Amino acid sequence: MRVYVPLTLSCLAELHRSRQTGPAPLTAYAVTPALREWYLSGSLEELEYAALSRAAQASLRLLAADPKTPRRRVVAAADVPDRTAVADPDRALMAEALGEVRLTEAVPLAAFASVHVDGFEAEPDVAAAAEAVAAADLGDDDARFTVDGAADHELLWYGVQEIEHLL
Repeated sequence: MRVYVPLTLSCLAELHRSRQTGPAPLTAYAVTPALREWYLSGSLEELEYAALSRAAQASLRLLAADPKTPRRRVVAAADVPDRTAVADPDRALMAEALGEVRLTEAVPLAAFASVHVDGFEAEPDVAAAAEAVAAADLGDDDARFTVDGAADHELLWYGVQEIEHLL
């Protein structure tokens, strides 16, 4: 199963150093049955983009919790055994948890297929979004508008072998 793991550049540096994510459990995003149901007519590619986008928003929450890390969203895509990515049935249909899975094992660096990172030009919008994400989660429409401003920036694709250059 392809999963999208929300990170920050600091987390990515730790992944590169330790050669794995962890410890488990970790939150990631994937094309789950609930996500498929929500997007009734999406192709697999569109559904994977939706899961990637959900992980990018989760990266904002990580940025909000770590004000010292650079203000760029990071999502790493990995292929993991289906049994290690478990959706919480109590949260599966909640809008804020669509596509969310718990990884029951650390993911080795070798399982990662790509890394998706904001470009430098996104930093001001991502910084504002990281500050606003908690209020947006509570229903503040102005904060939601600010968070959506970060989503206007497409994440750039990098191969796993390029992580060292990103850092």
